[in-house]
Amino acid sequence: MGMKRGTTFAAAAIVVALAATACGPSDDKAADTTQPAGAASAQDPYGAPVADAAAGAGAGAGAKPAGQLAAAADAQLGQVLTDGSGLTLYRFDKDVAKPPKSNCEGDCEKTWPVVSAGDVTAAAGMDPALLGEVERTDGSKQLTVAGWPAYRFNKDTKAGDVNGQGVGGVWFAFGPDGKKAAKAAAAAPAPAPAPEEGGAGAGGAVEADAALAVANDPKLGDHIVDGKGMTVYRFKPDTQWPMVSKCEGACLEKWPAVPPVDKANAKGIIEKNYRVLDRPDGKKQQSVDCWPVYTFSGDKKAGDTNGQGVGGTWYAVSPDGKLITVK
Repeated sequence: MGMKRGTTFAAAAIVVALAATACGPSDDKAADTTQPAGAASAQDPYGAPVADAAAGAGAGAGAKPAGQLAAAADAQLGQVLTDGSGLTLYRFDKDVAKPPKSNCEGDCEKTWPVVSAGDVTAAAGMDPALLGEVERTDGSKQLTVAGWPAYRFNKDTKAGDVNGQGVGGVWFAFGPDGKKAAKAAAAAPAPAPAPEEGGAGAGGAVEADAALAVANDPKLGDHIVDGKGMTVYRFKPDTQWPMVSKCEGACLEKWPAVPPVDKANAKGIIEKNYRVLDRPDGKKQQSVDCWPVYTFSGDKKAGDTNGQGVGGTWYAVSPDGKLITVK
């Protein structure tokens, strides 16, 4: 079939550290201020609205071979593996690499069309042994890269699109080595001095322009923004007690963690459980009511809310730290 079956890599689990000052549970049980409006806002388990998944059945569904693979450069992700048409190839965290097994079927396949095995050539500089195949429940053969089943995303419409990156916190672009694509991190600058007493929670270094404020959006109402007016978000898989961020690696490229913000620069924010999370990479992240907060790389200017509802897991944050889940 023009390829070699490859070696496999086990996915590594990443455990996130707690903040130095523990957070207590709050009465934010569901952590929502409102519920999604209308049936059309329902999400499938694979990171796309149900209505969108159905719409993709015509154009995006149907397994197609990858052809000549390539390693394309992406400004945010570094080297990304693409098919012969330049479309990004993705892996699914709920799949298994050893032995290979796909857990994406039914509506999932409409949103994330499988890449069929056969008619594939390794990208230049890529180890051909990484390429393999897995038999799906319907008997068809799917391409694997380092043991991970390969997919496309039905919202990627042209070469270079990476709209599936980080969707639902479980879908990620392949790197040429079969791992999740991730740009090599630059050397971290020396940390700033810790703030004086009354600063950002548990001793987090505060950036000079770090700030939080409250803005009003016609649809979202009052919501938190950073010092540049960029919308602040929460990730539903995160936990408040214990305070844990589930956004790591490539996820942080798309959803940068909000750095520590001195309380004096947090205008209009309810300061209950206003703590700083010590992340395992050594960086520190601001939380609001012990929920880690982020911005979105897809928001290009102040007032943008492009991250709202992405994957059914990312939502803007109210001044008291609760999710804003309006459509």
